[in-house]
Amino acid sequence: MHIAWSERDGAYLITLPEWSSRLLNSVAVTHGAPYEEAAHNGQEVIEMLIEDAQERGEALPAPQTITYDPVENVADAATRPA
Repeated sequence: MHIAWSERDGAYLITLPEWSSRLLNSVAVTHGAPYEEAAHNGQEVIEMLIEDAQERGEALPAPQTITYDPVENVADAATRPA
């Protein structure tokens, strides 16, 4: 779940990158203000999508992955100006 503030909408917009190929609107699936409301709304959408996929016998989408090298990030932080 990705949460980002939208000045235009005056709310946090929720996108679900893992589910984008299965959604009609991959730009934003829900919204909310304050942040906690947006996160709650996003969680509800995820629960509905999981339930629907299970009822249809479909596999859940693969998670997106990020590469994180803690050694490299520590070295980068040590060389950044304060």
